[in-house]
Amino acid sequence: MHQLATAIRHMIAISEEEMQAFLEMCHLKTFKKQEALSRPGPVPNEIFFIVRGILRVIILDNNGTEHTIHFAMENQFIADYSSFMLKTPSMYTLQAIEETEVVVMPRSAIEWGYANLSQGDRLGRLIAEYYFIYQDNRLRNQYARTPKERYDAIDEVFPNIHNRAPQHMIASYLGITPVHLSRLKRGAPKQ
Repeated sequence: MHQLATAIRHMIAISEEEMQAFLEMCHLKTFKKQEALSRPGPVPNEIFFIVRGILRVIILDNNGTEHTIHFAMENQFIADYSSFMLKTPSMYTLQAIEETEVVVMPRSAIEWGYANLSQGDRLGRLIAEYYFIYQDNRLRNQYARTPKERYDAIDEVFPNIHNRAPQHMIASYLGITPVHLSRLKRGAPKQ
């Protein structure tokens, strides 16, 4: 929970008492490789903070094909934020790509934070702003950059992703086929 406390302290001023009370409502949980943290259907009632590991966010299209729309790594918050905020059924699967340890922040802890932390609203706003900026950049990159430019920039967003995620997941995230990804890799400078 130390990493979560550090992340929160970087975003807001918080007393030790406030931090302790908030952290007592959260718990650590480890997910095995390929295990789902959440699935489509239920209303999400948790936000996760990644302590160790990497997750991907998946959506299925009408043909049942999986599309990786996001990766999340250490020291990042992840959830189906829209469904969490609107209290609507989730459309996404959150899946561990490798064994992943997270801090689970239940809805009750989040709501308590908004009501009782002196800067709880600010914390929620900053997390939401980060998520919005990520999504905005993702859309912009998807439509304004070539696949090669997206490939070249992926390590900036997700450091060491090529050593942590299977290539078919990376290709899906980039919106290209695994064959196209192989071509891009062959044409890329050696790292």
